[in-house]
Amino acid sequence: MSTKMDKNISIIIPVYNEVHTIDKLIDNLEQFKSLCEIIFVDGESSDGTDIKIKRKYKLLYSPKKGRSNQMNYGASKSKGDILLFLHADSILPGDALSQIEIVISKGYKIGCFKIEFDSRTILMKICSFMSNLRVKLRNIGFGDQGIFIKKDYFYRLGEFKGIPIMEDYQLSIDIKRDGEKIALVNSKIITSERRFVKNGRFKTMIKMQRLQHMYRKGEDIEKIANLYK
Repeated sequence: MSTKMDKNISIIIPVYNEVHTIDKLIDNLEQFKSLCEIIFVDGESSDGTDIKIKRKYKLLYSPKKGRSNQMNYGASKSKGDILLFLHADSILPGDALSQIEIVISKGYKIGCFKIEFDSRTILMKICSFMSNLRVKLRNIGFGDQGIFIKKDYFYRLGEFKGIPIMEDYQLSIDIKRDGEKIALVNSKIITSERRFVKNGRFKTMIKMQRLQHMYRKGEDIEKIANLYK
């Protein structure tokens, strides 16, 4: 693995009230700590998440709450030429940095990982398969797949839109319009199925498809966000 490229990677993780789940990610990131920049960006957590993170990692407090705002703020303070946006309930594969290096060296400006949910259910395995297929066929990548992007291109696209939901979807739409291809890394990122379990796996999948359809039609983003909640 070349550390020259790795040193130019900044991992940015937005967090909000993750005190009971953040330890798993904190442990996962230890293997990358000396190879790249790691930035957590807190959005006014009230449960002690920030205190736990500060023991080991760089933590910023975003002036504005919300995942898109937190990720943009982290990007503005980062030193790397490549930004990896990581959800707090996702776990990176051990070869994540080298895989990013390979993708970027091939001329891609953006990519994401294959996703696998931490579930043995057939329904979630199908969801994983469809998510990966979506990247290949529709050039749409979502945040739970660990989106990485060259910083200069990220800013040329206009960063993440300051919206309460669908910021990753909109970024993919902007990339498609610009004619760029999202590379799909073979290594898998493991993401929690918790948002699916909370309201029912199948019900949540149907709801997400409906909300994406509403977003494509240009319906009010606040209405979409409220329906998601």
